[in-house]
Amino acid sequence: MIKHLKQIFKSTGEALQTDEAKVDENKKLQVATCALLIEMAKADNEFTDDERKKIIKVMQKTFNLEKEYVDELIELSEESVRKSISIYEFTTTINENFSKDEKFELLKNLWRLIYIDETLNMHEDHLIKKIGNTLNMEHRDIIGAKLMIKEESKKD
Repeated sequence: MIKHLKQIFKSTGEALQTDEAKVDENKKLQVATCALLIEMAKADNEFTDDERKKIIKVMQKTFNLEKEYVDELIELSEESVRKSISIYEFTTTINENFSKDEKFELLKNLWRLIYIDETLNMHEDHLIKKIGNTLNMEHRDIIGAKLMIKEESKKD
């Protein structure tokens, strides 16, 4: 009987650890995604209120999050960006967790951020290509996402 109870507690403890690991991994993915969005927003040396609002909407939609949580996530992600050496630490996390379709959706959201001010500068262009490449996306996917967003913006 005692062996049986120990086994139950042991398996319950393992399940809790597994749940905590999933939460940690999900938080890491959220920070990585938000960090890439922030990197893109700051690529032209301006982080506007419109870009911040767009990042909040993207994070809410992508991860089904409350605005208050996203506000905290943005602060955490900005800190991660300041401490990071390169975008690879963020794209690696995304590559481990996102499907190709999810990565394509992220590319589209990055293009939406770029075109908030209706211009594409050379730093943004370089960064989107670098991000796309490190997400293991083909050049045609990067350009396809761009064209979709340009067409989308004509309809607005």
